[in-house]
Amino acid sequence: MSDGSPEQRDVPEGGEGERIAGWVATRLGVRGRLGAGMRRAFPDHWSFMLGEMCLYSFLVLVVTGVYLTLYFHPSMNETTYQGSYAPLHGQRMSEAYASTLRISFDVRGGLLIRQAHHWAALVFVASLLVHMLRVFFTGAFRKPRELTWVLGFLLLVLGMFGGLTGYDLPDDLLSGTGLAVVNGTILSVPIVGTYLSMLLFGGEFPGHDLVARFNTIHVLIIPALIVGLLAAHLILVFRHRHTQYPGPGRTERNVVGIPLKARAVKSAGFFSLLTGVVLFLAAVAQINPVWLYGPHRPDQVSAGSQPDWYMGVADGLLRVMPGWEVTLWGHTLALDNLIPLTAGVGLFLAMGVYPFIEAWVTDDERDHHLLDRPRNRPVRTGLGVAWITCYAVALIGAANDIIATRLHVSVESVTWAVRIGLFVAPALAYATAHRWALGLQRQDRDKVLHGRETGIIKRLPHGEYVEVHEPLDRVELYVLTQHEQYRPIGFDPESGRNGTAGHRLSQRLRARLSRHFYGDNAQITKPTEQEYKEIGSGHRS
Repeated sequence: MSDGSPEQRDVPEGGEGERIAGWVATRLGVRGRLGAGMRRAFPDHWSFMLGEMCLYSFLVLVVTGVYLTLYFHPSMNETTYQGSYAPLHGQRMSEAYASTLRISFDVRGGLLIRQAHHWAALVFVASLLVHMLRVFFTGAFRKPRELTWVLGFLLLVLGMFGGLTGYDLPDDLLSGTGLAVVNGTILSVPIVGTYLSMLLFGGEFPGHDLVARFNTIHVLIIPALIVGLLAAHLILVFRHRHTQYPGPGRTERNVVGIPLKARAVKSAGFFSLLTGVVLFLAAVAQINPVWLYGPHRPDQVSAGSQPDWYMGVADGLLRVMPGWEVTLWGHTLALDNLIPLTAGVGLFLAMGVYPFIEAWVTDDERDHHLLDRPRNRPVRTGLGVAWITCYAVALIGAANDIIATRLHVSVESVTWAVRIGLFVAPALAYATAHRWALGLQRQDRDKVLHGRETGIIKRLPHGEYVEVHEPLDRVELYVLTQHEQYRPIGFDPESGRNGTAGHRLSQRLRARLSRHFYGDNAQITKPTEQEYKEIGSGHRS
């Protein structure tokens, strides 16, 4: 029976903050799901913070970008500068450049926010690239996370183009020099290059709509795409749950870590730390001082110009390419721009499609939630190191003039060194990383069989001296032996005879790649339990 008192409702226990959170969760209808989500386990490893750095630096970019948008005028209309920077006083320039100077010298906190925006952009792209490399070397891209990898790859590309378009907005001489290079590269594309240039710049370069169009791309289109990709990426991460490093109790069916609500508290502190570092850099480290370059003039070029590091690979490939041109049917093909463009696109596409190549080679349709140790996948590790080396050599090529000036050598010498390095260095890096990984595998095998070296020398009764080894604990034994070793896929001649020529060629290529990835020269056989008992017992006495 009712006693006439109001109906009793669940009231969240705890302080006022928990009451407010409970009230909001109840009204949104997500209270149960939110609570369950907060109890999800999250692996507590420092490398997972690389992905969080991408998100938090993007948030800093958005906040600082909104502030800058309030004062920036994306117009190429000419005006006479009457601001407080005396060296440019009275000069003709675009309204975009004049407003950039005003932000830097006349708006309270404008220079700090502008430099914080630039530093945050560098951190965003850097964290994206390092995060992608961490995913690559540990095999976190395997099924069911191929789409997650593709989304991350697209985020990296969008971040690079977002930085490029933002870098060109001030309309200073340095950004104009970079845009002239971009325009030349676009014009080198056969058939459609001229139309693409006219569409992008609104007419003959540099046109009158350049800043306005780049501002729309930079402020609206790219951020909207990044937000959509980030949302989809995070949804897939929660849907497939997080990967984790191998260890006792960790399987393909569970996640061992701290609750997500505890991780959220740590992430909030990490966000504050990252924001503080970016603002500190903005306060003490000058970046992109556009007032030193002056306004853009089509007939002038900024000496010693280099783009931001993430676009340096493209600039480096352009600088070291010989000035080759071919005339076909009355049309000139600018190979000195087209070949570097093709090579740069191919370098990044190789990164984007690699998970599908490895899945095809392994023929593995299982879900994977445990990460690989890079040493246990020597070919993948070697390919990743070769990719980084190629990127680094091209980046060096982007500074060939600065290197020549500082080291007092000729530009031609630096250019030829980079040309040779683009072919030789990645091959050497691959061979070194591959052999290093195999050496670490052998070290792990010996450690499992013989135990850990103690540094204690013991003399046997017959006079022989041996070093005493200490047996490994079960945790370390598991980490060193838990990985799976694939066997190469063979070519079946019977099925090949029944298929088409293209099918036979595909199967032969697949078998050859599989032998290269997982043959006898690509991995060291793990010790068996019998070997561990027979050999290990004699060396741990």
